[in-house]
Amino acid sequence: MQHKYTNNLINETSPYLLQHAHNPVNWEAWNIKTLEKAKQENKLIIISVGYAACHWCHVMEHESFENEEVAHIMNTNYINIKIDREERPDIDQIYMNAVQLMTGQGGWPMNVIALPDGRPIWGGTYFKKEQWISALNQIAKLFKANPDKLEDYATKLTQGIVAMDTIKANSESPVFESSFIDTVVKKWAKDFDTQKGGMQGAPKFMMPNNHHFLLRYAYHSNNEKILSYLEKTLTQMAYGGVFDQIGGGFSRYSVDTKWHVPHFEKMLYDNGQLVSLYADAYTLTKKQLYKNVIIETLDFIERELTNSKGAFYSSLDADSSSKMGQLEEGAFYVWTKEELKVLLKEDYELFSNYYNINNYGYWEHKNYVLIKKEGDSDFIKKHKISLDNFKKKKEHWKHILLTEREKRSRPRLDDKVLTSWNAIMLKGYIDAYRSLKNDSYLKIAMKNANFILNNLIKEDGSLYHNFKNGKANINGFLEDYANTIEAFISLYEVTLDGKWLKTAKALTDYSLDSFFSKKNQLFYFTSNKDEPLISRTFEYRDNVIPASNSIMAKNLFKLSHYYDNKFYLETSSNMLNTIKPEIQTYTSSYSNWLDLMLNFSTSFYEVAIVGEEALDKIEELNSHYIPNKIIAGSLIDNNLPLLKNRYTENETYIYVCINKTCKKPTKDIIEALNNIKK
Repeated sequence: MQHKYTNNLINETSPYLLQHAHNPVNWEAWNIKTLEKAKQENKLIIISVGYAACHWCHVMEHESFENEEVAHIMNTNYINIKIDREERPDIDQIYMNAVQLMTGQGGWPMNVIALPDGRPIWGGTYFKKEQWISALNQIAKLFKANPDKLEDYATKLTQGIVAMDTIKANSESPVFESSFIDTVVKKWAKDFDTQKGGMQGAPKFMMPNNHHFLLRYAYHSNNEKILSYLEKTLTQMAYGGVFDQIGGGFSRYSVDTKWHVPHFEKMLYDNGQLVSLYADAYTLTKKQLYKNVIIETLDFIERELTNSKGAFYSSLDADSSSKMGQLEEGAFYVWTKEELKVLLKEDYELFSNYYNINNYGYWEHKNYVLIKKEGDSDFIKKHKISLDNFKKKKEHWKHILLTEREKRSRPRLDDKVLTSWNAIMLKGYIDAYRSLKNDSYLKIAMKNANFILNNLIKEDGSLYHNFKNGKANINGFLEDYANTIEAFISLYEVTLDGKWLKTAKALTDYSLDSFFSKKNQLFYFTSNKDEPLISRTFEYRDNVIPASNSIMAKNLFKLSHYYDNKFYLETSSNMLNTIKPEIQTYTSSYSNWLDLMLNFSTSFYEVAIVGEEALDKIEELNSHYIPNKIIAGSLIDNNLPLLKNRYTENETYIYVCINKTCKKPTKDIIEALNNIKK
């Protein structure tokens, strides 16, 4: 028997919400009207959270949310709210904290039952249909029979949620020393996988920010052991199936220890950060493999995740339709031996040796995920083939397989635009330009930065979080401000266009007015102009993406140097000091904070270049790995504190300064580099 239902997700723009728009569930989006309805009708709320590229979200949808029986139970007893976690990370974080308190673990899909006022009482991640039905019936019955019991539980749980993200200001004076960082890294290193890279065990997440910090740490401390571990990690990731060997770009993580079989979803934020990481690694080591990874990843971004206005889309799904028409994880990316023999003909044997169409590269169901075992130079020696000939063969193989792959059913695209993720990818393009000097990367970066400027910044100077079908409707979160400020500072450093630095400062000042807590010297995740949720959280633990607070603290540090702003510097220092006690306990969750600590505990340089050749000098400077610097510059006279009274007509001078003390100005980049190295 079919029941009547009203699914209002059809009015949304999020691809994830639209995927559920035809479920027989009375789905609503999160909004004041829906929350008021729950209170008026005194109904429990189901808060179901996922995202478009989430495999198990699709499984639960098919098993439960598309099922008439399940939908009837949900519609009769509950107000049902569907949330795209990427659109509403603020809501996701609160209820994820609840699930972790209740179950000890989290993930997506996330399904929570809350009282009519939004306070959670029960939850978990993926549920089989029978488990879900049983839980729904039991909780609905309990709510009618003994609501006071659920009220008491909700009160205690909400107190726990608030406590999870509560952090007190550190009353001790800020002291940041290299010895503290050395001790922390030594402890952390016990969990390094020195054979295969990354951390020990599986699954293996790439965690680009961890490696970014460790690259810099190894450089500053001349630690060959850490540098060797990092190069092993970056190499194994580039060889693995987690990197798309045919189309470029990285998947989310690998399910095994050798970076082989990925969870096939491709996320914009992973690829943006990994481009930045490989760009820095290439600048330091000049390894061709790292350069190839940058080029191939950006080819993928331009081909599959960029729109005509220069904005970047969010993700590609892990699932796509198989030859049998079934949604399967990885179906778009994997190959059978028979397919490859037909496509590659006489080249199959060489190809199969290179990409391991053997036990090493086998996945399941006669499918192989391409993976490399050795570098090109070793491979061509072993197979007695010239480098030029091999390069041509590789290009030919990729062309054949990419063309064939395009005939397959494509993974679903999440084409919403998120400000924070666009800023991460924007910085990736800037770092790639800085490292490889490819003008097209700067052109793409400029187009995206102007898209943000023209579409995602409101008249009052605040940011939107999202953009789709020509409209934005969600206020920006701290992650949007932090990442955009960071990207705009980076863009200023390669273009010397003061507009980007001024916008970064304006966004910083807006953040201080709207997000900052004087009590603990950190920034709330949500603005004081947003509708309050059951808890107002602080995001300060670095994860797959660095915490918005750690990025803001680094931004304030840099801007304090650009604008000679003591308040910015003190705020950055106080933020780091507040987090310092936490760092000793959970090292890998604070890598971006540790990066900031290096700014305070080692020499940090201001490099000012003034004159008509400033951009050429900066390009030359950027071919060297110097993570402990900011660049300021101008082709003409400029009143920025670092540039004031430093312009000399028909001359270009480089000023290297540290702690408000400058070396003698020089025209020679080598001399400037020596001043920095000293």
